[in-house]
Amino acid sequence: MKKLKTKTFITIASLFTIFLVLILSIYNIQNYNQEYNHVKENLNRMFKPEPDRKDNRGGNPDLENRFVFDYDIYTVILDKDNNIFDIISHSFEQSDFDAKNIASNIIKNNDEDSIKINNLYFKGYSYNYKNGEYIVILNTANIASRLDRILINSIIIFIILEIIILIVTKFITDWLVKPAIDSFNKQKDFIADASHELKTPLAVIMASTDTLKSDIKDNKYLDNIANESDRMNKLIKNLLDLSKLESETTIKSYEINDLSKIVTKSALTFEGIAFENELEINTNIKEDIKFKCNSDEISELLGILLDNAIKHSNKTKPIEVNLNTQKDKIILEVINTGDEIKEEDLEKIFERFYRIDKARNRKENRYGLGLAIAKSIVINHGGSIKATSNNKVTTFRVVFKK
Repeated sequence: MKKLKTKTFITIASLFTIFLVLILSIYNIQNYNQEYNHVKENLNRMFKPEPDRKDNRGGNPDLENRFVFDYDIYTVILDKDNNIFDIISHSFEQSDFDAKNIASNIIKNNDEDSIKINNLYFKGYSYNYKNGEYIVILNTANIASRLDRILINSIIIFIILEIIILIVTKFITDWLVKPAIDSFNKQKDFIADASHELKTPLAVIMASTDTLKSDIKDNKYLDNIANESDRMNKLIKNLLDLSKLESETTIKSYEINDLSKIVTKSALTFEGIAFENELEINTNIKEDIKFKCNSDEISELLGILLDNAIKHSNKTKPIEVNLNTQKDKIILEVINTGDEIKEEDLEKIFERFYRIDKARNRKENRYGLGLAIAKSIVINHGGSIKATSNNKVTTFRVVFKK
């Protein structure tokens, strides 16, 4: 349910965020394009050369009387040798913009007529250069300030609205996921209640079967009842364990333990079972790894993984149990050589009641709950579990945070 809730939250929040980013981006792009077009328009219309500049160097009253609001524009008059003849400012306010020096650089770096509009987000200039006639220079410092102000305001608006989006998304997620959570909780309660209710009649059946078996020898029907009762007892125990783990009631009992000793003890416990199956268990366990956990649950986790490894191993290579640290992580691995797990089954094996070989699992009294219990234990301890299977080598890798 946590995964479903997280995915729903991320999906909704991402959609809102993408929409918000799109709107603010469009707004900033429109403002930039508007400024760009104004710059281009002013560079093109500011100067109209006189019909005969050869005989008239007394100035251009029409040009000198042109003023532009909100823009710092200069017209640099050139003679035919590209020498600066006059500089006319078209702004109402004087600035420290060095039009003469900039005009000299433009002349120096350009051999042909050119119009250049630089990035308006940076304080610089744009120009329209007509070789041997004029240069219209537009100081973009004020434009950069306006665009920066719009961008900063957009960022502030984004932060405020993103906080609102996260709050609203949480309420929407809770509302959407609530029916699924309620259904899941009812399912868990039903399984737990049914398992508890079945324990008493099952205990009576098992006790009665044992009594009858002592009176009636070699009765196949009583043997069948005893075997099926054992299977049902194991199933009920697994269901109750899984229900308890999924309720997360055991998390409160976690305390700092020596994980190295717990893993070593669990591996030693299974050495006898492995020996009966003509297998060995090799351990590579780093000493003195401390971890906040429930020691019984960690032992159960190791038991499930080792039992699974023994059941699916061939006798060519030993089972390996590794426990090491890597930076801020604790890594536990159980590796066996034998039956290879298909790619499509690697994720499904951790689902409840999922069995790859149903006939074999029924014969061995296996219900597909062991790995589901193992996953719940790992998740409750803030870790992750993953299975890989290549070249008949299967590895169950558990990663805990220190």
